Amino acid sequence: MKLAGIDEAGRGPVLGPMVIAAVVVDEKNIPKLEELGVRDSKKLTPKRRERLFDEIIRLLDDYVIIELWPEQIDSREGTLNEFEVDNFVKALSSLKLKPDVVYIDAADVKEVRFGEEIKAKLNFEAEIIAEHKADDKFVPVSAASILAKVTRDREIDRLKEEYGEIGSGYPSDPRTRKFLEDYYKRHGDFPPIVRRSWKTLRKIEEKLSAEKKKRGQLTLGEFLGKG
Repeated sequence: MKLAGIDEAGRGPVLGPMVIAAVVVDEKNIPKLEELGVRDSKKLTPKRRERLFDEIIRLLDDYVIIELWPEQIDSREGTLNEFEVDNFVKALSSLKLKPDVVYIDAADVKEVRFGEEIKAKLNFEAEIIAEHKADDKFVPVSAASILAKVTRDREIDRLKEEYGEIGSGYPSDPRTRKFLEDYYKRHGDFPPIVRRSWKTLRKIEEKLSAEKKKRGQLTLGEFLGKG
């Protein structure tokens, strides 16, 4: 029996791509993946994920990796969940070897609904199992999560070579916020690697605008004081 797993990395960050990976593996190779230590990518160090990347691919029957950059994310129609459903379908439908069962890491609060929406759009018939934290429950999803995470990490490293320290790309990362604030101060705009539909950018614009206004008021006050 052929088993598929699909997961994404980078759904939440304000910069860089969201990466979706879909894998197909014969059930007889599941124990081999387990022996390698394949598990939820979040529970592995970056170095460990990088080492596992090629080893996982060698045990797969097929895989597809899709990178979705900010311009695509910002120009989407509908919600982020709907965007994810459509691109999960795109990745799974692009597999040359069609699986018998597909394990999905569900993004929707309603797991079954997420799975049903994907099943309705697929170009092949398969049993669909969509659950929260599927990357921690099902080895095929764990394998997909590692491929997705490593691919995104590589892209972030490439962006760091071009832009300098940008942090992880998550809005909560102080390094990422500093990069965005400094870039905006220098250029009066954000770089093309950011997701302009994220509220994070509006908050930064508001913060910097308030700071600039405050500085202007202080300068005027100092001027009047000297007069």
